Amino acid sequence: QVQLAETGGGLVQPGGSLRLSCTASGFTQEYYAIGWVRQAPGKEREVVSCICSVDGGKYYADSVKGRFTITRDNMENTVYLEMNRVKPEDAAVYYCALAPGYYSDYGAVCLALGDYEYWGQGTQVTVSS
Repeated sequence: QVQLAETGGGLVQPGGSLRLSCTASGFTQEYYAIGWVRQAPGKEREVVSCICSVDGGKYYADSVKGRFTITRDNMENTVYLEMNRVKPEDAAVYYCALAPGYYSDYGAVCLALGDYEYWGQGTQVTVSS
């Protein structure tokens, strides 16, 4: 049974930084992507970034490109989202999610929300001065 657990949410000032962590366990898929998906009140869920198991390929939504960085620690089965130059519009619940499939840096893109089948409980990110 796939389990995804997020940590690291909290309060951050505009322009500040925050790092989210996602630890994954219980999955048997050889090929997959792990993504960070956020949902702000009254808005639809948005995949902001994802990383591919095959080659570590990374994808970012335009809204966070150049500010957020996704990385992974394969030994720890952990994926991180480094959030820099945070904006008020980044406030949301951030979910870690897993999409089974062959995604790669030069192949299928992992930014489609409908591809994600397994979800964590989410962690709240609040942006306020």
